[in-house]
Amino acid sequence: MKWKTNILDLKAYQPGRSTEAVKKEFGLDNITKLASNENPYGYSLKVLEFLQEKPSEFAIYPDGNGSVLKEALSQFYNLPEEQFLLGNGSDEIIGIISRSILRPGINTIMATPSFSQYKHNAIVENAECREIPLTADGNHDLDAMLAAIDENTGIVWLCTPNNPSGVYIAERDLIPFLEAVPKDVLVVLDEAYREYVVAEDYPDSLEIIEKYQNVIVLHTFSKIYGLASFRVGYAIADKEVIAKLNPVREPFNVNTFGQWVSVAALNDQEFVEACRGKNREGIQQYYDFCEEEKLSYYPSQGNFILIDFAMNGDEVFQYLMSKGYIVRSGVALGFPSCVRITVGTKEQNEGIISELRGLLAEKRKK
Repeated sequence: MKWKTNILDLKAYQPGRSTEAVKKEFGLDNITKLASNENPYGYSLKVLEFLQEKPSEFAIYPDGNGSVLKEALSQFYNLPEEQFLLGNGSDEIIGIISRSILRPGINTIMATPSFSQYKHNAIVENAECREIPLTADGNHDLDAMLAAIDENTGIVWLCTPNNPSGVYIAERDLIPFLEAVPKDVLVVLDEAYREYVVAEDYPDSLEIIEKYQNVIVLHTFSKIYGLASFRVGYAIADKEVIAKLNPVREPFNVNTFGQWVSVAALNDQEFVEACRGKNREGIQQYYDFCEEEKLSYYPSQGNFILIDFAMNGDEVFQYLMSKGYIVRSGVALGFPSCVRITVGTKEQNEGIISELRGLLAEKRKK
């Protein structure tokens, strides 16, 4: 086979452990999964109502243009439909952008650690990856990223709030950066966790898109909307940028039910607001725990928190699995002494915090 040499050592995306696998391994009946930043409160009742009432259309291809969802997004954001690109999750849109711009001789700039798919897609396209370490407080080093740009730079990726640190880029830092980036370099603002943000100085991405034609913003229905299994994401950008990317999109890439349930979810902003409020209460539970146990952590604007336990993250990960909790070890995320925990319900947070206190107490006895 004439494989691309650049993919020979490439590893497939490694999701967190499944609940069934953990049940089987440890002989447990109940598992709480707090590993993949899913919404512990599920999805809007409007989605459930739709699923119960909508007739099946399994034999018919989806609307290839995503007209119903684009119309809903257009009304929600008060923007023309031509400024939206739909994807099979925002992951697919990352792939579309990469396929459209990256190639040998072109470089792309990203923070590290950050979302792994930026680098993954760059490797597939045989482009040069320029990874800029996060600052000590878990944020993007925008000055260093700017310094890394040259005439061959195609894309700059900004994940805000960043996964896995949860730290966001403030408007006072982002705007000077965008002013300095060459206009032929596409800046991707990955805002998968935008709906969880409560920071007052978080940038208004719609104003940014209007002013900077080389910026594209990514959103997803997988996080606060609770529709991860339907795989629906979208991008917002200047219509000329969208027009260039749209032909690269696969036909019928967003399934029929995904389109419709996303519309239903979008129309229930009360659910979104309630989840955002409960998430902040959950984050505070972890902040209090860390302060009491004198643990370092990264202040988060997402629905997860990265905690430094000053021990191998895999050890904490394995211990929690044995107790029925699935999290993500920081070893795989570039933070070897940390663990990333999805914020759950109040009861779920209390449960995992109790187990963590037990682990820390055991360590102190040794």
